[in-house]
Amino acid sequence: MNWMEMSLEDFERALASKKATPGGGTAAAVALGQAGALTEMVSALTLGHDQWSDGWPSAQHAREVSALVRKRAGQLSVEDSDAFDLVVAGFRMPKGTDVEKEERRNAIRNATLRAAEVPLETAKMGMKLLSSLEDLARLGNSNAASDVGVASLLASAAVKGALFNVDINVASLPDEMGAPVANETNGMREECSTISRGIMHAVHERISE
Repeated sequence: MNWMEMSLEDFERALASKKATPGGGTAAAVALGQAGALTEMVSALTLGHDQWSDGWPSAQHAREVSALVRKRAGQLSVEDSDAFDLVVAGFRMPKGTDVEKEERRNAIRNATLRAAEVPLETAKMGMKLLSSLEDLARLGNSNAASDVGVASLLASAAVKGALFNVDINVASLPDEMGAPVANETNGMREECSTISRGIMHAVHERISE
């Protein structure tokens, strides 16, 4: 299912249903896409306006990052639910013989690994977007400073939400399969919080000028 082709109402209805997908990983990717869209908006409101010329380099950088992030986030929202659908399909495989049991086990593990890899990429993309926002908050169009703040909150939620999905999938894998993915998340939550706080401070300062 391509969630990006749905109306917002239809997507929320799908998210609220009892079905396993879409779930938190898809929601995190969608939130990241919205963060990217807001970032693009603030960048556009900054670039070309002489009043905010000091912020043009930051806005240009943020626009380039957000355009890439927004496109990829939409793809990740689909890939995330597809990956978990494969996990569910694996559990439904026959297990009457030793061969079938082995095939089933391998299918589940490979699908689960993929279900960890997709949100890991979501988290990485979220970090990339967050890293472009503090300068935009400080130097971009001050009338849109609150929008940078919302973009930051959405991106932060996407990162941390995606990491939950990495963790829960890695936890069910053998160490030799899950460790490489888990190692890539080391320190990411803390870094996300640190960057987010810097952006929030910048937004508050800009609003109160």
